[in-house]
Amino acid sequence: MPEIVIDRQSVAIDWRHTDLYRFFARIFAPPLRETFEFLARPSASEDLSDLWNSLGCEAKFPGFTWFAAYDLYEAAYISLFDVGLPEPAVPLFESAHDKRHPAQEVALENTYFYDLLGLKSDPATGVPDYLITQLEFLSAVTFIEENSSNDATRRSLAGAKSDFLKRHLQNWVPTAAAKLKKTDATGFPVLMDLLLQFLCVQAATSQHQSA
Repeated sequence: MPEIVIDRQSVAIDWRHTDLYRFFARIFAPPLRETFEFLARPSASEDLSDLWNSLGCEAKFPGFTWFAAYDLYEAAYISLFDVGLPEPAVPLFESAHDKRHPAQEVALENTYFYDLLGLKSDPATGVPDYLITQLEFLSAVTFIEENSSNDATRRSLAGAKSDFLKRHLQNWVPTAAAKLKKTDATGFPVLMDLLLQFLCVQAATSQHQSA
């Protein structure tokens, strides 16, 4: 699937043919100026409203506002997701929200899924249960699935994706979304709601395709 192209002036977005796993991975990755500029565009709210509707969100699109300056965006990201005592308001790690399992167990189970496809998380960019790592893994699985000519392989990959979504992303992203809403942060709660809805759609689709 083609990757979204972020441009300072305008972006023609065909959400149906955009790799949304990678899109959300970039949106929630550590601050980049191009991400800030993409979301600061006057048309960003309209674009995200289109995505909201295409994903079938039940509620009315709440609107979208973004930061007036890059340093405000960077500071908000750090305070929300990176720094805090005893932890950030909304850590972007599964183990920070799943209190039923030890952090090492959560990381190992994520790694097990990556190993199935011979993929490994890069310790320089994130641990196995980091949101960005999980989304990049699902992007890779989807790419392989869509480019396989073998029906059995596609069903197997769809099954692995469905299982991973259920056991991991859907295990903690709803909790993170609920915590994020309580912060009254700018922009990010809407983006997290979009991610959550996308994951729900993908889980249902993958379960159907694996049957």
